[in-house]
Amino acid sequence: MDGATQTQDYRVAVGKAAISVVPDTSLNNRISSDDDFPFCRATIRNFRRGELIVGAGVFVDMFARVQRGLVSASTMLPDGREFIVEIIPRGGLIGELEVLRKQILNLEYRASSDCELYFFEGRLLRERYATDPQFQEKVFSRTLARVSELERRIISNAGSSLQSRLAGMLLRLSSVYGRDTPANRDVLVISQNDLAATLPASREKVNQCLRRLRECKVIEGAQGRIRILNRKALEAYADGAVSAK
Repeated sequence: MDGATQTQDYRVAVGKAAISVVPDTSLNNRISSDDDFPFCRATIRNFRRGELIVGAGVFVDMFARVQRGLVSASTMLPDGREFIVEIIPRGGLIGELEVLRKQILNLEYRASSDCELYFFEGRLLRERYATDPQFQEKVFSRTLARVSELERRIISNAGSSLQSRLAGMLLRLSSVYGRDTPANRDVLVISQNDLAATLPASREKVNQCLRRLRECKVIEGAQGRIRILNRKALEAYADGAVSAK
């Protein structure tokens, strides 16, 4: 029996609720430039900002694609601080490597904004990976890019001031936000706690740096909303060419 007519129901615990996976014929045998998953089975779920999608340390034989909104992937540092490893934009994947390796999730995933996710069975990903060399290459390239970005951030954090790191992070987040809302890429809706966790640094010190950037008219806004006013100046701060006194 093919996937379009099969009626089995699959359930998996994600967050506090169970997901029921039912046929979605709109995904059947379809590949587009931004969708590499021609799977006939998927489920669509919406999450509110701040809602837990799936916690760390569990085995979930499904992976997800962010269809709309933003998702944060975080872990806890040895000193108890949260470290947001990645903010995943529209088109990004959640849990695909753990599905391929049949491993537990190492990161916790939360909705950074109201978002919509497509969930797929892990078995379908493994079958596609085993039979499609081009798909293997895409998965490897994506994984390498994510690891390289994290490595670059770690190296940059080791040798840069907090002000420089913050400016660089604001620029990086603007490109991430721009994938979901291109017209508003200069507007970042992010809590001060989450912003501090992306660096990572204390909220108090991050607030001091934000205040200096506002005084220099590089950014504006508060209470979880930041607008970039002068992108070139922010790039100069990120490069360490200038400093906000």
